[in-house]
Amino acid sequence: MEQYGLSHLQIDFLSLEPIVPVILKVESDAEKFSINQDTGVLSTKGKLDYEVKSSYTVQVSISDGTNRDETSVLVEVLDINDNSPVFESHPATVPVPEDHKVGDEVTSVNATDADSGFNGEVRYTLLGGGGRFSVDQETGVITLAAPLDRETQDEYRLVITAQDQGRPSRSATTTLDISVTDINDNAPIFSEQQYKITVSEHIEVGTNIIDLMATDKDDGENAIVTYHIVKQEPSSTPLVFTINEESGSISLAGKLDYGKVKSYTLEVEGRDGGNPVLTGSVSVTVWVEDVNDKAPVFSKDQYDVSIYENLAGGTALVSLVVSDADEGGFSKGIFIMDSDTFAITDQGVISLRSDATLDRETIDNYIIEVIAVDQPDDGLSSTAQVNITVLDVNDNNPQFLPLPEHIEIQEGVYTPSSPGEVCVISATDSDIGENGRVTMTVTSHSNIFSLKDDGTLLANEELDRETQDVYDVVIVAVDHGLPQGHNITRVRVSITDVNDNAPVFSLDTYSRSILIKDAKVGKLLLTVSATDKDAGSNANISYSFSEDSSMVALDAETGDITLTSDLSEVTEDTLLNLTAVATDHGTPAQSDEAEVLINFKITSLTDTVAFESSSYNFLIKENEPKDTIVGEVKALTGSPQVKVSYNIKTHEDVFSVDEEGTIKALRQLDKEEEEWYILTVEAIDSRTPPNTAETMVSIQVENVNEAPVFENERYEAEIFTITPYKFPIVKVQASDPDVGESSELQYSLVKSTSLVEVEPNTGQIYVLDTSSVGDGLFPLDVKATDKHGLSTTATVQITVKKSKSDNVVVISLNQAVFTVEKKIPETEDSMKKALGLTVKILSVRAEDGIEMRTILRESTAKTYISFIAMDTSGAVIEATEVKE
Repeated sequence: MEQYGLSHLQIDFLSLEPIVPVILKVESDAEKFSINQDTGVLSTKGKLDYEVKSSYTVQVSISDGTNRDETSVLVEVLDINDNSPVFESHPATVPVPEDHKVGDEVTSVNATDADSGFNGEVRYTLLGGGGRFSVDQETGVITLAAPLDRETQDEYRLVITAQDQGRPSRSATTTLDISVTDINDNAPIFSEQQYKITVSEHIEVGTNIIDLMATDKDDGENAIVTYHIVKQEPSSTPLVFTINEESGSISLAGKLDYGKVKSYTLEVEGRDGGNPVLTGSVSVTVWVEDVNDKAPVFSKDQYDVSIYENLAGGTALVSLVVSDADEGGFSKGIFIMDSDTFAITDQGVISLRSDATLDRETIDNYIIEVIAVDQPDDGLSSTAQVNITVLDVNDNNPQFLPLPEHIEIQEGVYTPSSPGEVCVISATDSDIGENGRVTMTVTSHSNIFSLKDDGTLLANEELDRETQDVYDVVIVAVDHGLPQGHNITRVRVSITDVNDNAPVFSLDTYSRSILIKDAKVGKLLLTVSATDKDAGSNANISYSFSEDSSMVALDAETGDITLTSDLSEVTEDTLLNLTAVATDHGTPAQSDEAEVLINFKITSLTDTVAFESSSYNFLIKENEPKDTIVGEVKALTGSPQVKVSYNIKTHEDVFSVDEEGTIKALRQLDKEEEEWYILTVEAIDSRTPPNTAETMVSIQVENVNEAPVFENERYEAEIFTITPYKFPIVKVQASDPDVGESSELQYSLVKSTSLVEVEPNTGQIYVLDTSSVGDGLFPLDVKATDKHGLSTTATVQITVKKSKSDNVVVISLNQAVFTVEKKIPETEDSMKKALGLTVKILSVRAEDGIEMRTILRESTAKTYISFIAMDTSGAVIEATEVKE
């Protein structure tokens, strides 16, 4: 009998001779194995389980019916990872004291795996526990990895995973709750660091006066607190106070007497129920209160106080004195005062609130009722009145009242003895007394205009509208306060026209020749033209003949002279001599005359060459393109065989004339450059020798409105945070390409700001208020607008630098002649050279304190200049250093 391992499952019977039928049979474990009768292959009948049995010895027999033999086959079952680890039973919750040492074992878990080898080898991992627990991966022992504090967290849930080492691996998890048990590691803590209570000396014995509360973060008996008075100061036997050990309520155990003891200090101890006992203590102060039966008394029934309106916030005004006959006087008293402007301290000092300001012009008197109460609860009280009068300071500049939109005066001869009244200018000042008394002066065109005491603006010199039609009169209003306040306004005075100019014809004589055969009714012969220097209806002109003519007519509006007859009745050369009259529409009307000669020819106009008209008037708009046709002149020779050529003898660089007599512009024209061009045009005929003739051509360039142009696209200025109101910092200037309209430009800020403003007529930019901004760069756009509404803008970059009054240097100049707007840059430059420092002038004042800005001041008195000095880096240098 032979034994075969698992690799020899086929049994070879070929050696049997002769071959006869045989029977193979599994003699043992036939329920698990079978054998093929033809091939001898031993096979399993079902699944084998290594964990049930790891090997089999199978007996196989062979028989031919006569003989029989047996053999043994050893079948070894190989393990596969078909079992997961299984945890052994363990407690669901494990208690751990909060003082358990780090690294000590807490508990352990165990898992087994029915597989063998790596398939049955188990490793442990742990999740949860907030990093305070760890597990040994081989043994499953759980240890403490970080300290515990039950008062912070009293429960942890751990998830432990057991994983075998098979491929693929199999695992199982179990949960374990850790309950952190308390130890007595926290002392009781009172709800207050110190208790204070005031009780009346008449309170009855047994009355509860205060409840103390202490808590302990521990648990169970460790957290139960009892209360004990361990010390009373001043001491007494028995104690004046008793405490309920369980509730912490302190009650009065003996009578109080304010005259003997005014306060008690108790030391109270809170003890927990742990072992050992932990304690916490607190101090309780009991103030014995006197019985109040006397009302407080003010030293006065009424307090009168006068203060200036520029009083700084927080300044004290008056101290109210109060007495009280009770024990302790008014030491526990309080003051009650209802005011949004003033505040009162516990000591009775009334002051202006730090966030409040006074303005006499709004409220000039305050009457306040103050109540003194000797104690906060159930106190006795008395009342006093405080009368506060607000005094004026010169904190308002004069303000001009609105003026009429149009201010006009008729041109004429005015003298100081016989002036012309323009308008009444009024200025007010919200201040009072000398601070509110306003004086006005004229600071521009003062040789022509003056002011009466009542504010009437007078004209004292001759006004000629044709010489100047608008005056911008600058009026300065100053008050008489210190420092002096002022304001400036501009009054635009328009000079209205009177009819003091007669029309003037462009020529003394107008002439024209015409062939009778060419005559047609309505044919234009020539045009007369006159101008008048006056304005409005005084400059409107109507044309007429001094005597009517049956042959020609003169258009009253255009000055065109046209034929009213076909001249059929004229049979010989005839010279028509007429007088043209130009009359304006003024009252009384004025007029001018010109001679008009019209030569009617039968056969030929001339044996030479002659222009159809002795003069021509043409118009062209400015900025028209090159080669624009201006007009046409025509010369006649009397014969169609004689040709004519034309030549310009003046302004040939501006205009040209072709063989047809058409005049063209050689370039764009600009009215602001030149408005009138007077040309001499020559006609030359083709005769031998040639004849010539000349005519005058007047060309007027018509205006086309153009936008203003700033002198600079960008302006820069520098000021300090202490720069005063209305200080001039930079002047922007624009010009209007349109003739005579630059003076009518209006300047404005594109976006308004509280920092600066711009004078509409001059472009001067002034400081308004630097207090609302800090240091930095403030760009703004200034707009210049002409009278037709066209505008352009320029950028102004204003640099604001921080400074304080300590940096301001004040020097005086003797015999000063100072026109501030012109002299400030020159003075800054000269002082820079003298000091070696950059200088920024803030203000210029006369010896009398009046600030000078646009006023020309000539005096032998001193002029005081306030300025700030800076080094090369731009840092401000203190005044003391500059003076040294």
